Amino acid sequence: AYDRSSIESITIVGHADRIGKKAANQALSERRAQTVKNYFVKNGVDGALIKSMGKGSSQPVKQCKGKKKTPQLVACLEPNRRVEVVIRGIKGS
Repeated sequence: AYDRSSIESITIVGHADRIGKKAANQALSERRAQTVKNYFVKNGVDGALIKSMGKGSSQPVKQCKGKKKTPQLVACLEPNRRVEVVIRGIKGS
């Protein structure tokens, strides 16, 4: 459990790899973030504290060579398919 009064905000950001079309990756990253937000809300976190967004493939954490979708490229790009969660707390709570 957590102390709800100590949370100021939660930011959830979804990401995708570069394989596929830009619009599809954007939508996928948004769905990833929304899934995590829904999980938090289902488990008692106030949805008003949560902001979710997708960044598509615009912020990769790993660069990989190649343009053809091969099993090796898909595996290399795996770290770019992620969700980041930042929880900001209220000091002194």
